[in-house]
Amino acid sequence: MPRSSLTGGLIGSPKVEVFVDMGHPFLNRTFDGFLKIGTVAATSVVAEETYHCVRKGSISKAKVEDALKKMCKEGAYWGAVAGVYVGMEYGVERVRGTRDWKNAMLGGALTGAVMSVASNKKADQIVIDAIKGSAIATAAEFLNYLT
Repeated sequence: MPRSSLTGGLIGSPKVEVFVDMGHPFLNRTFDGFLKIGTVAATSVVAEETYHCVRKGSISKAKVEDALKKMCKEGAYWGAVAGVYVGMEYGVERVRGTRDWKNAMLGGALTGAVMSVASNKKADQIVIDAIKGSAIATAAEFLNYLT
């Protein structure tokens, strides 16, 4: 449910909290990652398509339908990436028995590889995507420590 709060005299950002209990922490985290990042991706499409409509000065039924299809496609893709990553990181954490930046690194590498394999890419590209996933996840983890 959306809500706002007052903090130090300033109005805070609205916060939407959705929790779906899937019966296991692994599934809960995976689904939560899918929902959050999928929503961000769909919202990004809305902003982009709104810009194009304003720039052209017109909107049509076909344009709205194309935007909705693009929202679903991008939301599902990035939601899947996030869900796989969160699930992989959680799995690595459980296997290793510790919570540190190495889980993000390994989870990112596994996610990059899995998403690359799912896209039918060649072996070299799978390795490159695993390295990219690892680098991005590790950098994000270190940035979380800074804030």
